Amino acid sequence: MLVFSSMALGLLAVDHLSDALDGVRSTLTVLVTPIVYVADYPSRSVEGAQEIFASRSDMREQLVRQEQEVLLLRAKTEKMAALTAENNRLRSLLGSAAKLQDNVLVAELIGVDPDPERLQVIIDKGTEAGVFVGQPLLDAEGLMGQVIETSLFTSRVLLISDDLHSVPVQVIRSNLRLIAQGAGASGLLELVHVPDTADIRVGDALVSSGLGNRFPVGYPVGTVNRVEHDPGKPFALVTAVPSASLAKSRHVLLVFTEEQMGRANAGQGAGQAEAAGGAHAQ
Repeated sequence: MLVFSSMALGLLAVDHLSDALDGVRSTLTVLVTPIVYVADYPSRSVEGAQEIFASRSDMREQLVRQEQEVLLLRAKTEKMAALTAENNRLRSLLGSAAKLQDNVLVAELIGVDPDPERLQVIIDKGTEAGVFVGQPLLDAEGLMGQVIETSLFTSRVLLISDDLHSVPVQVIRSNLRLIAQGAGASGLLELVHVPDTADIRVGDALVSSGLGNRFPVGYPVGTVNRVEHDPGKPFALVTAVPSASLAKSRHVLLVFTEEQMGRANAGQGAGQAEAAGGAHAQ
C-alpha cells in the first residue's frame, strides 16, 4: 500500500508539473470508456424504462383529454347547427311577418296535446299579451289554426288538420270558394261538398277566403293533392296538404287586425296599471 501510494503521489506530481502523461491519460480514457458504459447501463436502462412508461401514461392522458375535447366540440357543433336552424326559421318567420299587412305577435310552441285524436298545441302567449279566442295562428309557410282557449300566459291552439276545425278557402286559379275541414290524424285537409263538375285540380293552391270574418283574406292554407270523381255521387273527393309545417314549426305568428291590436294594447295598459296599483297598495 505504501509503494502504490508513493507511485500515485509521484504520478500526480509529474502530471501536475509536466505534460508527459497526457498521452497515457488519453489511452487509459479510451480503454476505460467501455467499462464506464457497462457500469452505467443498468442506471440508464431504468431511466429509459421510466421514460417509456411515463410517455405512455402522458400519451394516455393526452388521448383522454383529446377525446373529451372532441366530444365537447361535437356537442358545440350540434348546438350551433340547432341554433343556425332556429335562426333560419326565425328569419323565414320574420320574412313572412313583413309580407303581412296585419300586426303580428311572435309566439313559441311549448306543448303538444298527447291525445292523437286531438290536434292541439300550447303557445307561450296569453291574455297578458292580448291573445284572444278565435285568433288566427300562422307559421312561415301558412295558416296553422286558431286559438280556442286562453289563460294569462299561455293559450291552446286548434290546428287546421283537426277534424273539428274548418276554414273557408278559395282556389287561387279558379276563384272557387270551398270549406276545408281537418281530416284528423292523417294531417290532411278535406274539401267538403265539392261539386263533381267543379273546376279544381291537383296542385291548386288554397288560401283563406275571409268569409265568416274569422281568418283574414289571402293566407296560404294548403295545396290540393287528390281529386277523385265518382259518377254515382254528386260530390268529388278532394284532399289537400296544409301549407304550414304543423308538426315541425316551433315559432309562430299570432295575427291582429288594427282594431284588435288597439284592444290588446288597451288591455295590456289596464293590466299593467292594475298590477302597479296593487304593488303600490302593498
